[in-house]
Amino acid sequence: MIYNSTRDSSVGYTASQAITQGISVDGGLFVPEEIPPITSNEIRMLAKVNYSSRAAYILSKYLTDFSIEEIEDFTSLAYNSERFRSPAVAPIHGLYDGVNLLELWHGPTCAFKDMALQILPHLMRISARKAAQDKTIIILVATSGDTGKAALEGFRDAENTRIIVFYPEDGVSPIQKLQMITQEGENVAVCGIKGNFDDAQTGVKAIFNDPKTAKRLDTNNMMFSSANSINWGRLLPQIVYYISAYCDLIDSGKINADDLINVVVPTGNFGNILSAYYARKMGLPIAKLICASNQNRVLTDFINTGEYNRNRSFYTTTSPSMDILISSNLERLLYDISGCKDDEIRYLMRELKEKGRYAVSDKIFADIKSLFWAGWCSDEQTAQTIKNVFENHDYLCDTHTAVAVNVYEQYRKSTGDKTPVIIASTANPYKFPASVLDALGKNGADVNEFEKMDRLYEITGKEIPEPLRSIHEKGKRFTDVCNPADMNKMIYKLLGI
Repeated sequence: MIYNSTRDSSVGYTASQAITQGISVDGGLFVPEEIPPITSNEIRMLAKVNYSSRAAYILSKYLTDFSIEEIEDFTSLAYNSERFRSPAVAPIHGLYDGVNLLELWHGPTCAFKDMALQILPHLMRISARKAAQDKTIIILVATSGDTGKAALEGFRDAENTRIIVFYPEDGVSPIQKLQMITQEGENVAVCGIKGNFDDAQTGVKAIFNDPKTAKRLDTNNMMFSSANSINWGRLLPQIVYYISAYCDLIDSGKINADDLINVVVPTGNFGNILSAYYARKMGLPIAKLICASNQNRVLTDFINTGEYNRNRSFYTTTSPSMDILISSNLERLLYDISGCKDDEIRYLMRELKEKGRYAVSDKIFADIKSLFWAGWCSDEQTAQTIKNVFENHDYLCDTHTAVAVNVYEQYRKSTGDKTPVIIASTANPYKFPASVLDALGKNGADVNEFEKMDRLYEITGKEIPEPLRSIHEKGKRFTDVCNPADMNKMIYKLLGI
């Protein structure tokens, strides 16, 4: 399997080279030269095995420079009872009338990013051995909340690896911030920035493409890589859980093999829903991909108009992991739907950089509209959805999952489509206790985050995950904050180079 750059189709790398490097030197994102198929018989076979075995089978189709023994080893290390609180790893919860929540938050940081970031360190370790001449890999991460903690936990004390996470100082929830600044490990570092996630992401991308920084690292036998979903090694494991969810629906008798389903994903950076798109392209019977946004509805507007425009107000919402105006992974979709026309992608990305907007061709827009449906909801609608779901179905969901449920209900009302659906549930509600309490009409402004968790438990009886309950016992380790323009200097300081 060869991997090309979205901005230069002539670029050809192995999987280990693409994963180690993270992003192409031309600024493009690595994509597989072809999407391997999965047949109905293979899906039926996978329905009979556990999550780790499903992951190994699917990953082996893409990681052709890895041995099957290597792949089975790191999937068993990543997806086991020590790492995930559910035996199913990513279980399905039937909500009502063909509506199923795919719970992606049973890992160590209680968010969907664990599904990829528990396996990425193993992928990176073996990839570096194959492709990086045993250099120290510097994992550089920009986070809107959940990726940071999941990456820190995944790469904690990993061999020949260091990790630096930048997060918007005032743009994550208190629990997300505490998870990061209390992180244990000798090879980890965390820094806030004075700005939003887009500032952090733009800064990280610029650093990746700065030859002076690359030379300075090389002099110290180091190289950058990424744990954001711009790295194919982060995106690939997410394909697995959509196929696994379909297998579980078959196994539970909720659907028959080959039945069509819809998939709903709350998304900001477009990586999670792009993984569902790739699963569909492999052959998973997905009819419609439903993109759910909060008030920062840049993706909803793009899917509905064909114009991507980040020149708009930025909103801090109760679903902070989706507070994004520059959706990096959209580039991969555009490359694929355009027929891998790298010149078209270079033009669109140049327009975005220089003008903050671009408009796709009529054909690309028509193809996107045929596959995707998009909607958004406000914080008020999000809160009402949390309340309704709890009161009507005895299920407590977080703000991001509530956005997806609300947008799905908009879709169902608009279209009348009752095709069985999987809704990605991306975080445990206790990561956002203040917002969930407010949604239930139990204001928690007068108490700290841990008292809010306790109050939420008293009201709902829903278990507080141990990884969140124990944060208050840990001391704060990281207090650095910098301006986006000073991120380079901060990296040199944190690495001691």
